[in-house]
Amino acid sequence: MVLTQDRPSETGAQPKRPANRQAWGIVVLLFLFFTLNFADKAAIGLGSRQIRASLGLSAGQYGLLGSAFFWLFAVGAVTLTAVLRKISYTWGAGLLMLAWVVSMLPLTVPTSFGVLLACRIALGFFEGPAHALCQSIVADRFAPDKRATAGAMINAGSSVGPLVAAPVLTWVILTWSWHAAFMALVVVGVLWLIGWSWYTEKLPFKRSDAAVEGGGQGEDPNGNIVVPFRRLLTLQSFWGLVLLSFAGYLISSLKVAWLPAYMNEGLGYSASTVGMLVTLPYIVAVVVLLSAGLLSGRLIRKGYTSRVARGYVSGAYLLVGGLSMVVFTQLPAGPVQLVFVIAAFAVNSVAFSVAFAGASDFLPARQRVAFFGCIIAAYSVAGIVAPFGLGLIVEHAPSAAQGYSTGFLFVGITVCVLGIAGGLMLNPEKAKARLEQLTAQYAAREAQ
Repeated sequence: MVLTQDRPSETGAQPKRPANRQAWGIVVLLFLFFTLNFADKAAIGLGSRQIRASLGLSAGQYGLLGSAFFWLFAVGAVTLTAVLRKISYTWGAGLLMLAWVVSMLPLTVPTSFGVLLACRIALGFFEGPAHALCQSIVADRFAPDKRATAGAMINAGSSVGPLVAAPVLTWVILTWSWHAAFMALVVVGVLWLIGWSWYTEKLPFKRSDAAVEGGGQGEDPNGNIVVPFRRLLTLQSFWGLVLLSFAGYLISSLKVAWLPAYMNEGLGYSASTVGMLVTLPYIVAVVVLLSAGLLSGRLIRKGYTSRVARGYVSGAYLLVGGLSMVVFTQLPAGPVQLVFVIAAFAVNSVAFSVAFAGASDFLPARQRVAFFGCIIAAYSVAGIVAPFGLGLIVEHAPSAAQGYSTGFLFVGITVCVLGIAGGLMLNPEKAKARLEQLTAQYAAREAQ
């Protein structure tokens, strides 16, 4: 039964799908998958000083390099998710990792700005569908009250990746060079491929027609509502998810591309100190992300609506992050400011786990990957605009510190607005009711 109140309901709980040990093992491997996904993003930020010095880049050019990763991110999210719908998840994740490794190989040796730019564009294209694939696997294998927790565990890799990468890759970069950092990432990627192929089910490359197509415009074999895909993109909840994830990715892209440089150039910390300080937002982010997932699942089990457990929770966390960003731009460098910097950059991943779990609460199973791909395509625009825009602001400001302050102030205000609007718009119960209505309409047409 669909809950329509924003308070605990007296209705019975939804039937739960058991999650076995194999499913949690897959979660661990996908967590490592996401860890490497974000470690390779962090490598550019951690090596920013060496990269800019060795290639003679201005702040604007480096900002362009940071945004280049996202130029084809949306294209990859949409096109590759369509391909991934046709093949088994075992092969899908393996092929993505292989493409990442190949995209990073040219960066393991001295190269030019053009090659570096091309490799980042290619890597962005192949990383586009990663989140959609992971969330689809979680939705298929876990009951609603476990999805946010399982999704949060996987998305914790987005914080653990840079957390581990910051001290390790900083040491590698300072000891050898930024090229050695990418060599380390390539080796880890190959090791993950070996572990993934050994542990996961030996599924055929192509999914069966039944698994891909479902049951037509009525219901698929699992009883999920099925309507033409284009109608899903007209749902209010779709645009709520777009706003929440866009706000989250504004923070994510700047954290990866500019946070180390900001701590170094804007706040005056040494490169070695930055290598340690930059880990703090990622440490807190893991705690925030897991606690948000547990809170969301607890609210669902207590009978609160998905709108509260997914939308309101995600919006509240982003509001805290946005306000923290506004505050730290107004404070002098020091311990107090650092607390707000950590808070601002620790909430971003909630939008990609808790909020996405809300989408899984109403989406037809066969359309999840494509739906998530469209959201990823939309929020990837934040990754294109934010790093490049901040680079231009810093380049044309009277001082680097003033440029960072102006840029982060604007981003903080934007995150607050999008977090509130998106949290109010994400309403899985309303979306499910609308899909039921559309399903009845299409069934009536077919019966005529």
